[in-house]
Amino acid sequence: MNGNHYDVAIIGGGVVGASIAFQLAKRQFRVIVLEKERVAGQASSAAGGMLGAQSEFSNESPLLPLALKSRAMFPSIAEELKEMTGIDIGLVQKGMLKVAVTDEEREALQRHYEFWKKFDGSARWLTIHEATEMEPNVSCDLKGVMYLPNDGQVSAPDLSVAFAKASIVYGAEWREYTEVVNFLKEGKTYLLYTNHGTMAADAIVIAAGAWSAQILERTGISIPMYPVKGECLFVKTERPLVQATVFAKNGCYIVPKKENKLLIGATSTPNTFDKKVSVQGIKRLLEQAQQLIPSIRHAEWEKAWTGIRPQTGDGLPYIGVHPEYERVWIATGHYRNGILLSPITGVLVADLIEGKGSGEIDLAPFSVTRNSHVTHL
Repeated sequence: MNGNHYDVAIIGGGVVGASIAFQLAKRQFRVIVLEKERVAGQASSAAGGMLGAQSEFSNESPLLPLALKSRAMFPSIAEELKEMTGIDIGLVQKGMLKVAVTDEEREALQRHYEFWKKFDGSARWLTIHEATEMEPNVSCDLKGVMYLPNDGQVSAPDLSVAFAKASIVYGAEWREYTEVVNFLKEGKTYLLYTNHGTMAADAIVIAAGAWSAQILERTGISIPMYPVKGECLFVKTERPLVQATVFAKNGCYIVPKKENKLLIGATSTPNTFDKKVSVQGIKRLLEQAQQLIPSIRHAEWEKAWTGIRPQTGDGLPYIGVHPEYERVWIATGHYRNGILLSPITGVLVADLIEGKGSGEIDLAPFSVTRNSHVTHL
């Protein structure tokens, strides 16, 4: 069993699990990551990659300090991962236009702007003339525009794979197509039973995204978390149409990627693991995108896909220790902020496992027990 004994076993090989593996392996923990499919094969590779620390939040939230701190980590993370793995995570810091297409959305967007204006002078309200001077291809019919210069974007698949490969450089092991079917405590050790044999670990991290709830059910805890299907698509244009990300209050976003590609997302269908791309979903996205950038109608179709995102009952992720199992940690429920929050989540969970605590960050709002039903085992 010694050859299969690890300090920490991470269940889930998405961007959150990979970031945690990177931080732990960097600190010389012996780490194994167990992924039931491919590395970053689910929501992590499907995401738009927006770093929307300001665009996603229009009022006070316990997530705000984490979002802002995590966004600030990306320039150094991008440099470190490029140096270690050769992977460019595609960090683009050209800002974001948060826009309204109806009068009702404009009112909500103005409240959003007033919220940020109170303590962040970088947010700007633009006239339509100013917006079209900045981005000539956005629609002249927009009802309101807020410019957030510090909300950037990355390539979500590249970030996820770079975290994984950097963890391997530091000594972490990865096993794809390895599903954990159960784990049991034996003395001070946990035995993990998988479809490819048994291994042991002193600690476990459950970071399996939308599938985490199913794993936690086996440990006697029921969390109010559910899957949300999101459909996205790529189109390609002859020349770049926008530099900044364009994000509408109705949820449609257009993220400029390399090779003149535009990533358009995302629909939101709760309570399903069905990954089929629907005609209706893509039709709606294309119609919304043309409202924002009319010349998209001339773009070349590339492809469409889906991702299954983990949403929680109150919209906050779970980051903390299992209420019944000592040295079992949980990091899940990041919904559509998984890419943005991955650097800070990796650091926080590694700090907790190392016994350092969470520092100045209050993790009480992210406690696993806050809305959960626990069956004492």
